[in-house]
Amino acid sequence: MQPALECLPCLVRQAAEAVALSEKRTERRPAILKRILRALAETDWDRSSPAMAQMIHQIVREETGNGDPYRSIKKRMNRAALEGMPVWRELMLKSENARETVIRLAAAGNLLDSAAKTSMQPEDIPRLASLWTRPLVGDPHDLFRLADRATQILYLADNAGEIVFDRLLIETLPTEKVTMAVRGGPILNDALMEDAAMAGVLKIASVVSNGSDAPGTILDDCSEEFRTLFATADLIVAKGQGNYETLAEVRAPVVFLFTVKCEIIADRIGKPVGSLIATRGSNWTTRGSTCRSPKNL
Repeated sequence: MQPALECLPCLVRQAAEAVALSEKRTERRPAILKRILRALAETDWDRSSPAMAQMIHQIVREETGNGDPYRSIKKRMNRAALEGMPVWRELMLKSENARETVIRLAAAGNLLDSAAKTSMQPEDIPRLASLWTRPLVGDPHDLFRLADRATQILYLADNAGEIVFDRLLIETLPTEKVTMAVRGGPILNDALMEDAAMAGVLKIASVVSNGSDAPGTILDDCSEEFRTLFATADLIVAKGQGNYETLAEVRAPVVFLFTVKCEIIADRIGKPVGSLIATRGSNWTTRGSTCRSPKNL
C-alpha cells in the first residue's frame, strides 16, 4: 500500500520519539533527525509506510547504538495487559457471545501501538475494558468457521501488550494448527519472541520469527522459513495496521484484525477512525479447505 503525503508527519513523529528514547545526549538529536529527514526526502515513495519506518529505525540504531529503545515500554505493556487478564476473561465468560467478545478484545488491543499518534500507554490498558464495545466491521464468527476448516493457521502478531489479547484469541482457536509469527528484530513496540514468551503464547502454540525488522509484513524482507509458512497456510490472521498496509494487495487467505487509528486507513477502507476491523481482505484467495466470503475489505 503506497503511503499518502499525510503519512509523513506521523513518520517524523515516530522518528523524533525513537531518537529521544535512544539518544540521551540532547545536543546529538538534531543531527540524527536531519539525517532521517534527508533520507525521507530522497526515498522512493512507492515504498509502504512500514518500509519507510524500517529505514528510519535502522538510521536511529546506526546513530545511537541502541538496538531496542522500546524494550522497557514493551515489558510494561506486557505486564499491564497480563495483570488485566482476569478482567478480560471475565468479560468473555459473562458475555452472551464469547467468540465475538474475544475478537473485539483482540482488535481493541491493537490500540497498544507506539506507531500511532493516538497510541495508548501501559497505564491506559484498563480502558480497553470499555473500548472493546466500539463498532465492529465484519462477521466475527467467520474467523472461527475458517479456523475449523483450516489445516494450518498463521497468526501474524503486531505489538507487545496486544500480544496478550492475541493469546486469548488463540486459546479459542484449534491451537494445534496455529503458528504465531513475531518480528525478527526490534522495531517500535512490535512484539518479539521474548514478548511472546512473556505473554504465555509459547505455552499454547508454535511461535517463529518472520526474519524482518519492518513494522509490517514485507514478504521480500522476511526469512525463507516464514515465506514458506505464509505460502502454505490456508488461513492467515494479520494483526494491526502495519500488516494491513503491507498485505492488503497480496493475494492470500488473510483475515485482517485491527483498530482503525488514522484517517488514511479510514479513507482506504471506508470506515471511521476507531472502528474495530475483523474481515477478510479484498484479495482473499482460497487455499486448501477454507472458503470464500462476499464481505471483504
